[in-house]
Amino acid sequence: MYLEDDTICAIATPLGVGGIAVIRVSGENALKVVNPWIQLKKKEMQLGEAATHRLFFANFVAEGELLDEVVVAVFRNPHSYTGEDVVEISCHGSVYVQRRILEALIGAGARLAKGGEFTMRAFLNGKMDLSQAEAVMDLIGAENKASHHIAMKQLKGGFSSDIALLRQKLLDFASLIELELDFSEEDVEFADRKQLLALLTEIKETIGKLRTSFALGNVLKNGIAVAIVGRPNVGKSTLLNALLNEEKAIVSEIAGTTRDMIEDVVNLDGVLFRFIDTAGLRNTEDTIEKMGIERTRKRMEEAQVVLYLFDAKTQTIEDVLVEVDAMMQVWGQKGVMEGKQVILVGNKVDMLKMTVKEKTDNKAEGCVKGERASYKIIWISAKKKENLSQVEEALRAVVNLEGLEDRTIVNNARHYEALGLGLADVERVEEELQNGVPGDLVAIDIREALRHLGEITGEVRGEDLLGNVFGRFCIGK
Repeated sequence: MYLEDDTICAIATPLGVGGIAVIRVSGENALKVVNPWIQLKKKEMQLGEAATHRLFFANFVAEGELLDEVVVAVFRNPHSYTGEDVVEISCHGSVYVQRRILEALIGAGARLAKGGEFTMRAFLNGKMDLSQAEAVMDLIGAENKASHHIAMKQLKGGFSSDIALLRQKLLDFASLIELELDFSEEDVEFADRKQLLALLTEIKETIGKLRTSFALGNVLKNGIAVAIVGRPNVGKSTLLNALLNEEKAIVSEIAGTTRDMIEDVVNLDGVLFRFIDTAGLRNTEDTIEKMGIERTRKRMEEAQVVLYLFDAKTQTIEDVLVEVDAMMQVWGQKGVMEGKQVILVGNKVDMLKMTVKEKTDNKAEGCVKGERASYKIIWISAKKKENLSQVEEALRAVVNLEGLEDRTIVNNARHYEALGLGLADVERVEEELQNGVPGDLVAIDIREALRHLGEITGEVRGEDLLGNVFGRFCIGK
């Protein structure tokens, strides 16, 4: 569906009224499609004669009517985004003007582009590989500094280089094995098995590091989910409002007010944190409140961090540790707490005689030990926004961004899956070498590893794969 070579057009800016809009045209006949409607201010020149990377101020005239004054940009192949002739028309952001220009271009022989078709053509024309094409969407969707950095590094080919190096090592490996097959009757061994096993160990470690980085890449891309849990009326909604700096959740003295999930995002030093205010945990006969508590348990599964809020005025540390240990035990058996960091937050210290500093100093440098684990503890007043910076600091410490600029981070589930399949192939090859399996069978699994790694960059591809990747793009990109 994407392999057509006709001329396409689409609005490349968000739909609706705006200051300007950009309409993009790409294909062999891009200049021919645009030229009939353009009257250049310098009338001695024709658009079709324009050199690449030139801007022209012009009138767009359709059916004898001046539609708009526009700026036309010309990019000749192969020096364009798609690798084809590209013309971009910048007009005023009137919906009517945009529609009329599109109608004129389609009337001259262009067709409306499909979602992602411009980037698809860039990929097919060798302007970028498949992982770089996917980075385009990540860059468009980047909402924080960290995810922007990962997208830019991938767009510039950092991840592609790592995959290319892995594939080259495997290709060299496969070449030696298959060379032996050509001389099988002479019982010649070109590949030193010890060196091959050492190489496989190196490849496994590299793939393993890339796969491990997915946990960080995924949360940086989608935001780190932080569940605020605790008994009813301990101040969970007040804390959420304080962290968001807005009245997002209803605050009431009545226990059980929060019946559903309330969620919003905060950017802390370039990392997104998705805060989830949950229903209070208690035994209740209220049907709706029970549903809210059950949803709390489900959302806990999604969270990477749990802020366990308690009332410092009415609850002792010992009581809180019993509650948290019980939660860790019961929910841990169901896999809910696996891999989560739990931070204890004592609220309402403004109602105590002790200051926040005195309270913290009395508690072993902000850490307490339960039966199942040790927990960081922070004392705050959510109502008066006292010591909230300590909560934010604890959350930032959850994400290790040290050396992010020098690391390749995987943040795409498709890449993670392909790396896993490639790793399984490499482990199978390693086992076969250790067990003296014939070279022709070993070569098959090496080729499988090459295929799975090649799917990441698009060196190995199928129509379904391309449709799945580019079908998620917006029209105009």
